[in-house]
Amino acid sequence: MGEVKFTIPGEPEGKGRPRFSTGYGGKGKSFVRVHTPTKTLNYENLIKVEYVNQSGFKFPDDAMLDMRIVAYYLVPKSDSRKKREQKLNGEIRPTKKPDADNVVKSVADALNGIAYRDDTQIVDCQVRKFYSENPRVVVRIAEIERKEQKDNDSKGI
Repeated sequence: MGEVKFTIPGEPEGKGRPRFSTGYGGKGKSFVRVHTPTKTLNYENLIKVEYVNQSGFKFPDDAMLDMRIVAYYLVPKSDSRKKREQKLNGEIRPTKKPDADNVVKSVADALNGIAYRDDTQIVDCQVRKFYSENPRVVVRIAEIERKEQKDNDSKGI
């Protein structure tokens, strides 16, 4: 059973919405072109590079995976000393963008074909958001043992 942990430096980024544009082809036929925003592509490439540099492990194609993500956001410089301290102590946590689900989407999509065959293999996932003086995203991916799944089924969990 494998487990991997790696860190993506910098402020957490969410998956951007796809952009659509229309064009006209031969014989006056129109078409729609879909493309991913450049900022999203750059962040997904950073995730790929960091994963390969820090681990490079590929989970089996039939593995069930558990993904844990902790996103650390930079404390704004405009905060008072008291508020800054509360944020760094975890008393105040980020309720700002990107949304937790978009952080997962960025990480999970970027690792398709690199850490695992497809992000459909992720059967359990948790995202937590905190403030830090060192913005980053820490990702842990672990293979779930089949016995564990069977035990949970029988317990009704």
